[in-house]
Amino acid sequence: MAAETAFSLIVAVKDERENMAPLIAEIAASMAGRDPATYEAVFIDDGSSDGTEEELVRLKAVLPALRVLVHGRNLGKSAALRTGIRAARFPIVVTMDGDGQNDPADIHTMLAPFDGAGPELGIVAGQRIKREDTFSKRWASKIANPIRRWLLNDGTRDSVCGWKAMPREVFLALPYFDNMHRFLIALVMREGYQVKLIDVRDRPRAHGTSKYTNWGRLMVGIPDLFGVAWLMRRFRGKVQAKEL
Repeated sequence: MAAETAFSLIVAVKDERENMAPLIAEIAASMAGRDPATYEAVFIDDGSSDGTEEELVRLKAVLPALRVLVHGRNLGKSAALRTGIRAARFPIVVTMDGDGQNDPADIHTMLAPFDGAGPELGIVAGQRIKREDTFSKRWASKIANPIRRWLLNDGTRDSVCGWKAMPREVFLALPYFDNMHRFLIALVMREGYQVKLIDVRDRPRAHGTSKYTNWGRLMVGIPDLFGVAWLMRRFRGKVQAKEL
């Protein structure tokens, strides 16, 4: 059963104080009845200035499995996820966004494919059925996604969905660069692993504002896209060495 899969939930946050209490409560509810020795929730405060760090420490009373890691300054989402995954105690890591738009009930959905899966499964990736974002963000994604699929052939309509589940060792073996979280599916495919795509729900943001703008994503996204395409070409594939 998926409930037997030990995992670390990894959540990177920046200036999300108002979203922390409802999100932690939902995570606790979704884990009700589960053996607390089989999971943890690792939150990484990536340079918040609104009291998110203090709020997370307070919420340890609500979710005893909560661990709080703090970056002294903002390093970006990929760096924060990497910090959390490096610190993770369990072999499967599940990432979700910390703005409340991902429903913690989908944790079980993301874990289910690992029940009985072999080592060839490298990542389970969520695809939002309906994005609850601004019109401009949805419009930008409609333009960017076909270009990404054409260059990388990653097969997904929603590579930036926060929901990802993968073996910790697979993530740590990937080439790291800032904003790599947008290309995890392609990078895992590059290593020869299988990808499982799962439809998930999306919710409107209840508090705060997005930390990304279309212009900002464009400025880093274009060179990163071509960089990942180069990485895909400059790799001869996964091979198992035989010891003699």
